[in-house]
Amino acid sequence: MKKILCLFIFAAALHGCKSKSSLSILNKNNTLLSIDTLFTDKISIRAIEIEKNKVWYAADKNRYGYFDLISNQRLERKINRDSLQIEFRSIAQTSHSVFILSVGNPALLYKINKHDLSYKLVYQENHEKVFYDAIRFIDNQKGIAIGDPTADTFSIITTVDGGENWNKLLSNDLPKLADGEAAFAASNTNICVKGKKVFLVSGGFKSRVFVSDDFCQTWKVYETPIIQGQAMTGIFSADFLNEKIGIIVGGNYEAQLNNNANKAITFNGGQTWKLIGNNQGFGYASCVQFFPHSNGKKIISVGTTGIYSSFNQGDNWKKVADDKELFTIRFQNSKTAILAGKNKMIRMNLK
Repeated sequence: MKKILCLFIFAAALHGCKSKSSLSILNKNNTLLSIDTLFTDKISIRAIEIEKNKVWYAADKNRYGYFDLISNQRLERKINRDSLQIEFRSIAQTSHSVFILSVGNPALLYKINKHDLSYKLVYQENHEKVFYDAIRFIDNQKGIAIGDPTADTFSIITTVDGGENWNKLLSNDLPKLADGEAAFAASNTNICVKGKKVFLVSGGFKSRVFVSDDFCQTWKVYETPIIQGQAMTGIFSADFLNEKIGIIVGGNYEAQLNNNANKAITFNGGQTWKLIGNNQGFGYASCVQFFPHSNGKKIISVGTTGIYSSFNQGDNWKKVADDKELFTIRFQNSKTAILAGKNKMIRMNLK
């Protein structure tokens, strides 16, 4: 969903600016948790992908790159395309390539070579309403990206050849959206893939979950109890543990302290949802993730009210840290997570 775009253009940069632990706290189980800054910059990062010891990122001001967790070095490039000022909020990867997708008009999807960071434009869409929100690969060949409607359905593009070619699905083959229903480009978590199932989430005047088990040929649509009914309300992020258990979070971006009806869980693949942690814990959240190897019991969220965790599947939440300028989080393993947002990327360790 459209927000103010940040802009710029340049060439390539190599940085190394890691600082030692800047914060230590105790979590619910009295396990020491440390947070250290990997790098700081004037940058906005809403999309990251972890590949072993590399954290790939897509950012504003035409930028993309990675941070190497072994060498503590940051390698960055910028897309040069006329005088366009590009903001990338979506990222995905296959074994050999990284894909970054811009918001706004024109929509630009680039394929990045993991070895030399060279880039190639593989999809472009020009439309006054075009605004893509998230991208994900199902395997090394099949990928999907979703965006706000240019007609009366999601804008959905897919690939079946590893990202070399992308095609936009016909709106006649997609479920209709309500007036004022779209998606939010908050953290590249509007799409979840588990097994054969693809889950999409919407927000705005309607906030629903869309499920396909045949790679976008047919869809089932389910209602949610998440707050909705205004342009900036609804689901901002989702994560699925498997084909059955999933969590959705969000809230009201214009009333960010409101923690009513902003988190829900499903145990039947999205068919029904139960509100959790109602009127407690975080308010507006831009990203949620299950802890790896926790059987869905442990969950973490980031947003403008801080970093919160739950150890009982979302029934209760505890603040982990007060950082309110992080947009997205991904786990490297069960004890290490990478977070990024406004002007920084950080690492969180459970020791």
